[in-house]
Amino acid sequence: MASHIGRRKFLATLGGAMAAWPLAARAQQPAMPVIGYLYLGSPEHTSRQVAAFRLGLSETGYLEGRNVAIEYRWAEGHFDRLPALAADLVGRKVAVIVTPFSLDATRAAKAATTTIPVIFTTGLDPVQTNLVTSLSRPGGNVTGLTALNSELGPKQLGLLHELLPGATRFAVLVDATPRDSTIADLQAAASSLGQQIEVLRAGTIDDIDAAFASLVQKRAEALLVITSVLFFNRRTQLVTLAARHAVPAIYWS
Repeated sequence: MASHIGRRKFLATLGGAMAAWPLAARAQQPAMPVIGYLYLGSPEHTSRQVAAFRLGLSETGYLEGRNVAIEYRWAEGHFDRLPALAADLVGRKVAVIVTPFSLDATRAAKAATTTIPVIFTTGLDPVQTNLVTSLSRPGGNVTGLTALNSELGPKQLGLLHELLPGATRFAVLVDATPRDSTIADLQAAASSLGQQIEVLRAGTIDDIDAAFASLVQKRAEALLVITSVLFFNRRTQLVTLAARHAVPAIYWS
Protein backbone atom coordinates (compact mmCIF):
# COMPACT_ATOMS: atom_id res chain seq x y z
CA MET A 1 0.00 0.00 0.00
CA ALA A 2 2.79 2.39 0.89
CA SER A 3 4.46 1.88 -2.44
CA HIS A 4 1.19 2.67 -4.26
CA ILE A 5 0.70 5.88 -2.25
CA GLY A 6 4.28 6.89 -2.93
CA ARG A 7 3.87 6.28 -6.62
CA ARG A 8 0.67 8.32 -6.73
CA LYS A 9 2.38 11.25 -5.02
CA PHE A 10 5.28 10.99 -7.41
CA LEU A 11 3.00 10.94 -10.45
CA ALA A 12 0.98 13.88 -9.12
CA THR A 13 4.17 15.86 -8.56
CA LEU A 14 5.43 14.89 -12.00
CA GLY A 15 2.13 15.97 -13.56
CA GLY A 16 2.36 19.35 -11.85
CA ALA A 17 5.93 19.78 -13.02
CA MET A 18 4.96 18.96 -16.60
CA ALA A 19 2.21 21.57 -16.51
CA ALA A 20 4.76 24.16 -15.46
CA TRP A 21 7.26 23.36 -18.24
CA PRO A 22 7.49 25.91 -21.03
CA LEU A 23 5.85 24.99 -24.36
CA ALA A 24 9.18 24.61 -26.11
CA ALA A 25 10.27 21.96 -23.61
CA ARG A 26 7.02 20.05 -24.02
CA ALA A 27 7.42 20.09 -27.80
CA GLN A 28 10.63 18.15 -27.41
CA GLN A 29 8.83 15.21 -25.80
CA PRO A 30 8.54 12.05 -27.95
CA ALA A 31 5.49 11.86 -30.21
CA MET A 32 2.54 9.68 -29.23
CA PRO A 33 3.02 6.09 -30.50
CA VAL A 34 0.71 5.07 -33.33
CA ILE A 35 -0.85 1.64 -33.88
CA GLY A 36 -1.86 0.64 -37.41
CA TYR A 37 -5.10 -1.37 -37.52
CA LEU A 38 -5.47 -3.15 -40.86
CA TYR A 39 -8.68 -5.06 -41.51
CA LEU A 40 -10.16 -6.69 -44.60
CA GLY A 41 -13.74 -5.81 -43.69
CA SER A 42 -15.55 -2.61 -42.79
CA PRO A 43 -15.93 -0.75 -39.47
CA GLU A 44 -19.70 -1.13 -39.13
CA HIS A 45 -19.38 -4.92 -38.93
CA THR A 46 -16.63 -4.99 -36.32
CA SER A 47 -17.63 -2.41 -33.71
CA ARG A 48 -17.59 -5.00 -30.90
CA GLN A 49 -14.16 -6.29 -31.94
CA VAL A 50 -12.72 -2.78 -32.08
CA ALA A 51 -14.24 -2.01 -28.67
CA ALA A 52 -12.63 -5.18 -27.28
CA PHE A 53 -9.29 -4.16 -28.80
CA ARG A 54 -9.49 -0.73 -27.15
CA LEU A 55 -10.45 -2.35 -23.86
CA GLY A 56 -7.41 -4.63 -24.04
CA LEU A 57 -5.19 -1.62 -24.66
CA SER A 58 -6.71 0.27 -21.74
CA GLU A 59 -6.08 -2.68 -19.43
CA THR A 60 -2.37 -2.34 -20.19
CA GLY A 61 -2.41 1.43 -19.64
CA TYR A 62 -2.92 2.66 -23.23
CA LEU A 63 -5.87 4.97 -23.89
CA GLU A 64 -6.64 5.98 -27.44
CA GLY A 65 -6.21 9.71 -27.94
CA ARG A 66 -4.35 10.16 -24.64
CA ASN A 67 -1.14 8.18 -24.81
CA VAL A 68 -1.61 6.17 -28.01
CA ALA A 69 -3.15 6.84 -31.42
CA ILE A 70 -4.72 4.29 -33.77
CA GLU A 71 -4.72 4.61 -37.56
CA TYR A 72 -7.54 2.47 -38.95
CA ARG A 73 -7.44 1.11 -42.49
CA TRP A 74 -10.48 -0.76 -43.86
CA ALA A 75 -10.37 -2.70 -47.12
CA GLU A 76 -14.19 -2.93 -47.22
CA GLY A 77 -13.97 -6.54 -48.38
CA HIS A 78 -11.65 -5.76 -51.31
CA PHE A 79 -8.59 -8.01 -51.08
CA ASP A 80 -6.72 -5.99 -53.71
CA ARG A 81 -6.72 -2.88 -51.51
CA LEU A 82 -4.73 -4.47 -48.70
CA PRO A 83 -1.18 -4.01 -50.12
CA ALA A 84 -1.68 -0.26 -50.63
CA LEU A 85 -3.27 0.15 -47.18
CA ALA A 86 -0.39 -1.75 -45.56
CA ALA A 87 2.16 0.36 -47.46
CA ASP A 88 0.39 3.51 -46.28
CA LEU A 89 0.69 2.46 -42.64
CA VAL A 90 4.37 1.66 -43.12
CA GLY A 91 4.88 5.07 -44.74
CA ARG A 92 3.32 6.70 -41.68
CA LYS A 93 5.92 4.91 -39.53
CA VAL A 94 3.45 3.32 -37.14
CA ALA A 95 4.91 1.51 -34.13
CA VAL A 96 3.05 -1.74 -34.81
CA ILE A 97 0.51 -3.12 -37.28
CA VAL A 98 -2.43 -5.20 -36.03
CA THR A 99 -4.18 -7.52 -38.52
CA PRO A 100 -7.14 -9.19 -36.79
CA PHE A 101 -8.49 -12.40 -38.34
CA SER A 102 -7.34 -11.82 -41.89
CA LEU A 103 -4.62 -13.93 -43.45
CA ASP A 104 -4.52 -11.61 -46.46
CA ALA A 105 -4.11 -8.49 -44.32
CA THR A 106 -1.29 -10.16 -42.40
CA ARG A 107 0.44 -11.20 -45.61
CA ALA A 108 0.11 -7.67 -46.99
CA ALA A 109 1.63 -6.19 -43.83
CA LYS A 110 4.40 -8.80 -43.80
CA ALA A 111 5.25 -7.99 -47.42
CA ALA A 112 5.24 -4.25 -46.70
CA THR A 113 7.76 -4.28 -43.84
CA THR A 114 10.44 -6.42 -42.24
CA THR A 115 11.03 -4.10 -39.29
CA ILE A 116 7.66 -2.93 -37.94
CA PRO A 117 6.09 -5.61 -35.70
CA VAL A 118 2.97 -7.23 -37.17
CA ILE A 119 0.49 -8.80 -34.73
CA PHE A 120 -2.14 -11.16 -36.14
CA THR A 121 -5.06 -13.21 -34.92
CA THR A 122 -6.11 -16.12 -37.10
CA GLY A 123 -8.12 -19.29 -37.11
CA LEU A 124 -5.53 -21.00 -39.32
CA ASP A 125 -2.20 -22.67 -38.62
CA PRO A 126 0.29 -19.78 -38.90
CA VAL A 127 3.14 -22.18 -39.74
CA GLN A 128 1.28 -23.87 -42.62
CA THR A 129 0.25 -20.47 -43.98
CA ASN A 130 3.88 -19.24 -43.82
CA LEU A 131 3.23 -16.40 -41.39
CA VAL A 132 5.83 -17.69 -38.92
CA THR A 133 8.53 -20.33 -38.90
CA SER A 134 7.29 -22.07 -35.74
CA LEU A 135 4.75 -21.60 -32.96
CA SER A 136 7.34 -21.42 -30.20
CA ARG A 137 9.82 -19.22 -32.10
CA PRO A 138 7.95 -17.19 -34.72
CA GLY A 139 11.07 -15.38 -35.96
CA GLY A 140 11.07 -12.20 -38.04
CA ASN A 141 8.70 -9.35 -37.23
CA VAL A 142 5.40 -11.28 -37.27
CA THR A 143 3.70 -12.93 -34.30
CA GLY A 144 0.23 -13.34 -32.84
CA LEU A 145 -2.52 -15.72 -31.77
CA THR A 146 -4.29 -18.62 -33.47
CA ALA A 147 -7.54 -20.37 -32.59
CA LEU A 148 -6.80 -23.15 -35.13
CA ASN A 149 -10.43 -23.01 -36.33
CA SER A 150 -9.38 -24.66 -39.59
CA GLU A 151 -8.90 -27.89 -37.64
CA LEU A 152 -12.61 -27.87 -36.78
CA GLY A 153 -13.85 -28.36 -40.37
CA PRO A 154 -13.69 -32.17 -40.38
CA LYS A 155 -15.29 -32.21 -36.92
CA GLN A 156 -18.13 -30.01 -38.16
CA LEU A 157 -18.70 -32.32 -41.13
CA GLY A 158 -18.95 -35.16 -38.64
CA LEU A 159 -21.58 -33.26 -36.67
CA LEU A 160 -23.61 -32.64 -39.84
CA HIS A 161 -23.37 -36.35 -40.63
CA GLU A 162 -24.72 -37.21 -37.17
CA LEU A 163 -27.60 -34.75 -37.60
CA LEU A 164 -28.37 -35.93 -41.17
CA PRO A 165 -27.18 -39.55 -41.33
CA GLY A 166 -28.96 -40.18 -44.63
CA ALA A 167 -27.42 -37.20 -46.44
CA THR A 168 -24.69 -37.89 -48.97
CA ARG A 169 -24.02 -34.52 -50.64
CA PHE A 170 -22.76 -31.59 -48.58
CA ALA A 171 -21.64 -28.15 -49.74
CA VAL A 172 -18.70 -26.20 -48.32
CA LEU A 173 -18.57 -22.42 -48.71
CA VAL A 174 -15.04 -20.96 -48.86
CA ASP A 175 -13.83 -17.43 -49.60
CA ALA A 176 -11.87 -16.22 -52.62
CA THR A 177 -8.52 -17.38 -51.23
CA PRO A 178 -9.15 -20.84 -49.72
CA ARG A 179 -6.28 -22.87 -48.35
CA ASP A 180 -5.65 -26.01 -50.40
CA SER A 181 -4.84 -27.95 -47.23
CA THR A 182 -8.20 -26.97 -45.69
CA ILE A 183 -10.16 -28.21 -48.70
CA ALA A 184 -8.08 -31.40 -48.89
CA ASP A 185 -8.76 -32.13 -45.20
CA LEU A 186 -12.50 -31.61 -45.74
CA GLN A 187 -12.57 -33.85 -48.80
CA ALA A 188 -10.75 -36.58 -46.90
CA ALA A 189 -13.16 -36.26 -43.97
CA ALA A 190 -16.18 -36.38 -46.29
CA SER A 191 -14.84 -39.45 -48.05
CA SER A 192 -14.39 -41.26 -44.75
CA LEU A 193 -18.06 -40.56 -43.97
CA GLY A 194 -19.23 -41.76 -47.38
CA GLN A 195 -20.18 -38.25 -48.46
CA GLN A 196 -19.43 -35.99 -51.39
CA ILE A 197 -18.77 -32.26 -50.96
CA GLU A 198 -19.36 -29.44 -53.41
CA VAL A 199 -16.85 -26.62 -52.90
CA LEU A 200 -18.53 -23.24 -53.45
CA ARG A 201 -16.41 -20.09 -53.64
CA ALA A 202 -17.42 -16.54 -52.79
CA GLY A 203 -15.24 -13.43 -52.89
CA THR A 204 -17.99 -10.78 -52.91
CA ILE A 205 -21.50 -10.20 -51.59
CA ASP A 206 -23.00 -11.14 -54.96
CA ASP A 207 -20.92 -14.33 -55.00
CA ILE A 208 -22.64 -15.45 -51.80
CA ASP A 209 -26.06 -15.20 -53.47
CA ALA A 210 -24.72 -17.09 -56.48
CA ALA A 211 -23.22 -19.78 -54.24
CA PHE A 212 -26.58 -20.46 -52.61
CA ALA A 213 -28.26 -20.62 -56.01
CA SER A 214 -25.65 -23.20 -57.06
CA LEU A 215 -26.11 -25.08 -53.80
CA VAL A 216 -29.84 -25.46 -54.49
CA GLN A 217 -29.27 -26.39 -58.12
CA LYS A 218 -26.82 -29.14 -57.14
CA ARG A 219 -29.23 -30.36 -54.46
CA ALA A 220 -26.74 -30.17 -51.63
CA GLU A 221 -28.38 -31.45 -48.43
CA ALA A 222 -26.35 -29.40 -45.92
CA LEU A 223 -23.85 -26.57 -45.82
CA LEU A 224 -20.59 -25.95 -43.96
CA VAL A 225 -19.38 -22.33 -43.94
CA ILE A 226 -15.62 -22.00 -43.41
CA THR A 227 -14.23 -19.16 -41.28
CA SER A 228 -13.64 -15.96 -43.26
CA VAL A 229 -13.70 -12.21 -42.66
CA LEU A 230 -16.10 -11.81 -45.59
CA PHE A 231 -18.48 -14.41 -44.16
CA PHE A 232 -18.23 -12.89 -40.69
CA ASN A 233 -19.20 -9.49 -42.09
CA ARG A 234 -22.07 -11.05 -44.08
CA ARG A 235 -23.27 -13.43 -41.36
CA THR A 236 -26.84 -12.05 -41.44
CA GLN A 237 -26.97 -12.62 -45.21
CA LEU A 238 -25.71 -16.19 -44.79
CA VAL A 239 -28.18 -17.15 -42.08
CA THR A 240 -31.05 -15.53 -43.99
CA LEU A 241 -30.22 -17.40 -47.20
CA ALA A 242 -29.85 -20.71 -45.37
CA ALA A 243 -33.28 -20.22 -43.77
CA ARG A 244 -34.87 -19.11 -47.05
CA HIS A 245 -33.65 -22.22 -48.87
CA ALA A 246 -34.24 -24.49 -45.85
CA VAL A 247 -30.64 -25.73 -45.94
CA PRO A 248 -29.21 -27.11 -42.67
CA ALA A 249 -25.97 -25.21 -42.05
CA ILE A 250 -23.10 -25.16 -39.60
CA TYR A 251 -20.77 -22.20 -39.08
CA TRP A 252 -17.38 -21.49 -37.56
CA SER A 253 -18.90 -19.89 -34.46
